[in-house]
Amino acid sequence: MKFLRNLDLASFFKLTTRETFDRITPFCIVGLSLFGLFFIYSAQLASGRTAWQQQLLYLALGAGIYLGTSLLDYRIWLRYAHWVYLAAIILLVLVLFPFIGTTHGMGARRWIELPGLGAFQPSEVGKVAVLFATASILTGSKLGTVRDSLQVLLKLALAVGLPMLLIVAEPDLGSALVIAPMVFAMLFVSNLSLRFFAGALGVFALLVGIVALDVWRYSNYMDDNKLDYSRNRGAYEAHGLLPLKDYQRNRVLAFAMPDKVDPMGIGWNSRQSLISVGSGGFAGKGWTEGTQAKLGYLPRSVAHNDFIFSVIAEEKGFLGSITVVGLFGVVLWNGLRIAGLARDRFGALLALGVTVLIAVHVFVNIAMTIGLVPVKGIPLPFISYGGTFVLSCCLLQGLVQSVYRFRRDS
Repeated sequence: MKFLRNLDLASFFKLTTRETFDRITPFCIVGLSLFGLFFIYSAQLASGRTAWQQQLLYLALGAGIYLGTSLLDYRIWLRYAHWVYLAAIILLVLVLFPFIGTTHGMGARRWIELPGLGAFQPSEVGKVAVLFATASILTGSKLGTVRDSLQVLLKLALAVGLPMLLIVAEPDLGSALVIAPMVFAMLFVSNLSLRFFAGALGVFALLVGIVALDVWRYSNYMDDNKLDYSRNRGAYEAHGLLPLKDYQRNRVLAFAMPDKVDPMGIGWNSRQSLISVGSGGFAGKGWTEGTQAKLGYLPRSVAHNDFIFSVIAEEKGFLGSITVVGLFGVVLWNGLRIAGLARDRFGALLALGVTVLIAVHVFVNIAMTIGLVPVKGIPLPFISYGGTFVLSCCLLQGLVQSVYRFRRDS
């Protein structure tokens, strides 16, 4: 009952007033969602699949979650953050069990099948839990020098590290990687010493070097044993410096040395995505007139989710692409604006964390489609097909709306 008392039902019918409801982000979300529906339909037109109808259902459910979250005073999550975190850890552990978690694609165990509802992805709950945990810990702590903040940093490292390790164990490296920038951004605005970030940058550079060394050793191992990269099923994994799967190493190689790795196999998606984006020109070929997804050159298994931006770029060209980027830009700018308007530290951290998390998804997904970063399974918010991801994005943006709506409360 205490939880329900935080619902601001009295202002339910005043949601459209400028004083109580931010209109900017919802307008952009509707625009992005419409892009998603139209181009999911186009990407699957030749196959006859109807994922766009399922996406419409997810968006309808997401709209309800968005509205409900925005009506709820965001400060309630400060009280219940540990329960959300515990639930996320339980789900992330359960998905690792073969009789509970299900596998798709490369054998990654990332989903729990819910009868009649489809696949549920616990890593999305993990992102929300890390957001709440980080904001909660930083709200109740004072940060200064690294030495003075050591206890807080250790607590935060445990709170963030456990779900990240469980997500990596699935493995879902993409979801784990997007969490780190969110946490660092929240630490940065909490006035932690710049020495910490300098040290973190050094650790990151060291990690990149280890990954590069590991991939170089993998390449030599494959060449020395005359093994086929595209057909490799884990031959090197027992010799690796890092707990990576060989298909993940192949993705790095396909990005760094595309001529070395089979371009018709491992590097196929990336090359076809570049062709899709480049062939769109200024105004595109027209909706449903794209050939890459229709003819199967851009695989139908990824065209409607991770590579949906490639379909948009081919069919609507530069104009359609810049429209999508512009809508995301407005969402991100508005998120930072709302973070600045927040009346307390917890609200500011929530809005900032959500904005950075969405920004990382947008950057990595679009950069992946145009060959700036290695291919990773990171979807585009509100546009890519996906149930759990759509619902989590709606919940996260509902939190930002709640921060805006309750910004004047003491």
